[in-house]
Amino acid sequence: MLTTYTVVEGRLAVRNGVQEHEALRAAVWLDLLNPTAEEERAVQDALRLEVPTREEMQEIESSSRLYREEDALFLTANFLYGVEEGEFGSTPITFVLSQHNLVTVRYATPRAFLGFITRCQKHPPTLLRSADHVMLGLFEMVVDRLADILERVGGDMDSASRTAFRSAKGQARADRRDADLRTALLALGQVGEVTSRASETLLGLSRILTFLGTEKDALIRKENAVAIKTLVRDLRSLVDHANFLSNKANFLLDAILGIIGIDQNGIIKTFTVASVAMMPPTLIASIYGMNFKFMPELDWHFGYPLAILVMIVSAILPVFYFKRKGWL
Repeated sequence: MLTTYTVVEGRLAVRNGVQEHEALRAAVWLDLLNPTAEEERAVQDALRLEVPTREEMQEIESSSRLYREEDALFLTANFLYGVEEGEFGSTPITFVLSQHNLVTVRYATPRAFLGFITRCQKHPPTLLRSADHVMLGLFEMVVDRLADILERVGGDMDSASRTAFRSAKGQARADRRDADLRTALLALGQVGEVTSRASETLLGLSRILTFLGTEKDALIRKENAVAIKTLVRDLRSLVDHANFLSNKANFLLDAILGIIGIDQNGIIKTFTVASVAMMPPTLIASIYGMNFKFMPELDWHFGYPLAILVMIVSAILPVFYFKRKGWL
C-alpha cells in the first residue's frame, strides 16, 4: 500500500494508492507498506530513483544497506516490531532520502510509525517541514519506543527473578515451585529475545547515523545537526542499558538453572540413599531365598521373624548413618 503525506495550507493531507507524478513529487513522505509492483513503478518513475526489493533489503553487508545513488541516500536497518502484541520480530526497513522526499519501504508496522503518524496529524507543519526532518522524527520515535520496551523488559525480568527466588527460599510445594521456576525461565527467554532484537535495531540506527555524519551534504540540513547528536547520545545510553539487561538476564538464567540443579540433586540423593538402605535387606532376603537342602535356619522356630527383624535393622542403620553425616 502506498500512502503519501503532504502539508497543504497548514494541514496534513494523506492519500492512499497510486497517484499522478506531480502529486507524488509534492509529497514529503511516501510510505510503501507491502508495495505492489505498480506502486513501486509509480514511485520510481515519479522520483526517478530505484526502490529496493525485499530481497535486497535483507542483505546484511553494509555496502548493500548504506549507500548513495546520485542525489539519494539509501539507508536500511532491522527494526523491532510486535512486542505489544506478543508476536515480535525484526523487519528490514529502507529509508530513501532525497532533497525533497522521503520514501520508506517496509513489510511490517512498528508501533513507532503509528505513533509518528499520530503526531503528524497534530503538528503537520512542524514534523513534515522537510524530508530529513521526517526521517529523524521517525528515528526519534523508534528510540523512544525502544526505551519504553527496555524499561518494561527490565520490570518483567525483576518480577521473574523475585518469583523464582521467593519460591526457592520458601517452603512451597514442589509442583508450585516448579511452576514458578518454569514461568521465570520463559520470562527470561522472552527478555533475552526482545533485548537482542532491540540491540539489533539500536546497532542499525547507530550505523545509519554514522553514515549520515560522514556524508555531510545538503540532504541533511544544518538545523538537524543537534537532533542527530541527541540521537547518537540516546542510542549509546540505550545500547549500554540493553547490554546491562542482557548480562543480568544471563546471570538470572544461570542462577535459576542452578536452583533447578540443586533440586534435582536433592531428589537424586534421596533415591540414592533409599537404594543404599535397601541393599542389606535385599542381601539377607537373597541369602534366605536360596534353595539349598541343608540350611540350619530352616528348622528354627523363630527363623522367619528373626530374618524380618534383621532386614529392618539393616535398613534403618544406613539411614541413621547418612543423617549423622548430614547427607539427609
